[in-house]
Amino acid sequence: MSDHNQPTAAGKYIGATTRELAGKTGADKAAAGVSQKVLFQRRGEVLLFPDRLVLGGWGESGDLVLRREDIRSVEARFTELYGRFIGGLLNAGKPLVVDTVPAGEFYLLVNRKEVMETTDDLKWEKLLRAWLAEDD
Repeated sequence: MSDHNQPTAAGKYIGATTRELAGKTGADKAAAGVSQKVLFQRRGEVLLFPDRLVLGGWGESGDLVLRREDIRSVEARFTELYGRFIGGLLNAGKPLVVDTVPAGEFYLLVNRKEVMETTDDLKWEKLLRAWLAEDD
C-alpha cells in the first residue's frame, strides 16, 4: 500500500494557461528570448502523489489539485503558442501541455534551466502518463 501523503515526484514549475499565452504580445515573446518567466507568470512546486497532482501556488485561490479523472491529456510538444523559436531548438525545451477538466489547458516548464534552455518536461510526461494509466 502506498502512502498518499508522500510525493512520488517533485519539482519546480513555471506555467501559464493557454489563454494567458495566447494573450501575450510580440514584445512579450521577444522578451521571452531572455527569460521565459515573461510568458509564464505562474510558478511554484509541482508534486505528484499516488492519488493526485498538485501545482502549488497556481492561482489566487491557492494550489491546483488534480485527480486522474481531471486530466484529459498530457504531452510534451511545441505548439503555435510556444514553438522552437521561444522554447529552444532542443527537444528538452518542449513545454508540457496538460489539458484538464477544472482548469482547461495549460503549459508547464518543469525544472527549467534558464541558460541551457532545458526542462524535465519529457521526464514528467512519462511520469504522468504512467500515473494516469495506474489503478490506484
